Amino acid sequence: MGAAALIYVAIRSVGLVTAVGHPAWQFRGVGALAWSSAPPTLAPVIAALVVSVVGGGAFVLGWRHRVSAPLFAFALLWLLSFRNSWGMVFHTENLMVLHVGVLAITPAADAWSLDARRRGDAVDGAARTRYGAPIRLLALVTVVTYAIAGVSKLRASGWRWVTGDTLRNLVAFDNLRKAELGDAYSGLGVALVPYGAIFVGLAAVSLAVELGAPLALLHARVGRWWCAAAWGFHVGVVALMWIGFPYQLFGVAYAPFFSLEQPLARVAARWRDRSGSQRGRAPERR
Repeated sequence: MGAAALIYVAIRSVGLVTAVGHPAWQFRGVGALAWSSAPPTLAPVIAALVVSVVGGGAFVLGWRHRVSAPLFAFALLWLLSFRNSWGMVFHTENLMVLHVGVLAITPAADAWSLDARRRGDAVDGAARTRYGAPIRLLALVTVVTYAIAGVSKLRASGWRWVTGDTLRNLVAFDNLRKAELGDAYSGLGVALVPYGAIFVGLAAVSLAVELGAPLALLHARVGRWWCAAAWGFHVGVVALMWIGFPYQLFGVAYAPFFSLEQPLARVAARWRDRSGSQRGRAPERR
């Protein structure tokens, strides 16, 4: 998650710097900049970028986690708040920022990190139990963001979100806007607009994925199935509206629902066994 956020900031760095040149009247502070009535100058933007790159690198490597992680989390929040303060809020970034914030305040560098290597700590079986809470919190944050999106749809449109033309109109408007502005748009979305029944089904599925997100916390298997459904939902958004949620599409957002450490631990164990066997077969030198 930290690596994904670091790469994301690096990719957006040029756009963040050039945004300083936008007309000041376009600025409406959100997030960490909600208090600001005027856009920041170039100096704090550059400073935040430096802190995010340096702090992000340390965060990913697990070096001085107690300092580097909060610095990176705050710099990430500040930079993306700045990016979202120019007239359009990018919902694609919210979950990533929240996940980094959770990792910044939890002991995420107690194993497989430079901090752990320096201390020579070993995480025993009893200690592992206290690492479950942060992972569950990451999963909870994930499902809450989806549930909020579903509730927001119902509050805005009621059940007409499913039975009416809300989704079809949204797809048509978004693709038309992009076409008029010369931006890339979804040809599939445009082609399907005349067929209203398809959008009724798609709207029902999308709402089921969002409102059903809390069910993913009930059981690990249910959680994995929900992750697959949520990932498919984002693939559909790309196909119909050409809007990508990279954090979700690359599967990073769903990491808390999978025991990713187990395959890595098995690979590490095999590597140790193989290295030990080779040393055992090596002839003794005299």
